[in-house]
Amino acid sequence: MKTYSAKPTEIDKKWLLIDAEGLVLGRLATIIADRLRGKHKPSYTPHMDCGDHVVVVNAEKVALTGNKRRDSIFHWYTGYPGGIKERSKGAILEGKHPERVILKAVERMVPRGPLGRRIMGHLKVYKGPAHPHEAQQPQPLDVAAMNRKNKRA
Repeated sequence: MKTYSAKPTEIDKKWLLIDAEGLVLGRLATIIADRLRGKHKPSYTPHMDCGDHVVVVNAEKVALTGNKRRDSIFHWYTGYPGGIKERSKGAILEGKHPERVILKAVERMVPRGPLGRRIMGHLKVYKGPAHPHEAQQPQPLDVAAMNRKNKRA
């Protein structure tokens, strides 16, 4: 028996819509990463981009468990001496670009390199309920119904 390897013409890409309101960030990010990578399909091939396009709405309403809103901190370096900056996840979610919390969580779960960068291009995150991808007719994915721990009240 030979190992199946998908060809680019055999890959079927779908569009999925996920409402992040009340969903736990880490659990949501793993589901999104699996869908982007294509690991949920029986025709999964590690070196091919066989995942789906994912649209996430209501990014500012994502839930964080425990004290992560206050204690989990992002660090970055500006390139200047003494230029280490930090901001908590709570401050980012309440700020101007709350979608960056979901983007970073998913980005750290996909492979690094050219394939990972291409896969991340298929993720669209919006802070409100509106998105400009109605023409693609994304199918809603109910993440809260997959596991009772995925949603917080």
